[in-house]
Amino acid sequence: MAYRSLILEKEDSVAIITLNRPNAGNALDFRLMVELDNAIKEVGKDESIRAVIVTGAGRHFCSGVDLKMFTDAESLIDDDGGEDDITPDEDDDTYGRGTIIGAAIRARTIPKPVIAAVNGPVVGAGLSFCLACDMRIASNRAEFSMVFVKRGIAPDTGGSFTLLRIVGFPKACEMILTGDAIDASEADKMGLVNRVVPHEDLMKTAKELARKIAKNPPLAVAKAKADLYAATAETEIIAQMRREEESQSILLNTEDFQEAAVAFLEKREPQFKGR
Repeated sequence: MAYRSLILEKEDSVAIITLNRPNAGNALDFRLMVELDNAIKEVGKDESIRAVIVTGAGRHFCSGVDLKMFTDAESLIDDDGGEDDITPDEDDDTYGRGTIIGAAIRARTIPKPVIAAVNGPVVGAGLSFCLACDMRIASNRAEFSMVFVKRGIAPDTGGSFTLLRIVGFPKACEMILTGDAIDASEADKMGLVNRVVPHEDLMKTAKELARKIAKNPPLAVAKAKADLYAATAETEIIAQMRREEESQSILLNTEDFQEAAVAFLEKREPQFKGR
């Protein structure tokens, strides 16, 4: 589809998705939600892409759901006066497809790492999506707010699920039940982000991380990501060991494994092909 509310760029093996409604704080209207869902689906299927970065244009990463779309009929009309063409694919049965929920599920489940480069405030459903990404690099200008209770609602888009597993029960309670924003330094202390960097170094750092991962064999990265998420719901180590054994039995028969072994013995950089 033609993207109007986001920018999708591909730099070698890294895709960069930039939410592009800066005048609205990159708030999630119907179009941006569908476009984000579709963009993640697109890069997930693109075999040339091995890592994904999501960031925001302007001052915000994402200010949450755009409440204007519930009250302003003009938000559903194109600039040229035509009806909007943001209908999701009918053959896609992803839960919540075409919404921020679908985008969050897709970020969590595509076989490629998704890095949120948090350039500024991220609020509500925007934060829930951010938490569904695999890693978060934060600008020192970033702020994080589970604002839902202050709007008279509870967290959605899986926010209560992901936040609990990332920062633990006490901190998740505090963030969700107060709805208060925390700055990048506090987010770093509680393990909400992987690291905090000066604002001007944000994309450089995110790209360096994405490229480092992209150099690894994509089949192994995909299996490792899937096994990590499976482990968060596992209660028995033996069950997880069996899952790891299944992954290894598949990976040991790949061309990339053979290439890794030969490259190691030949003392050269491996060339992985995803086969």
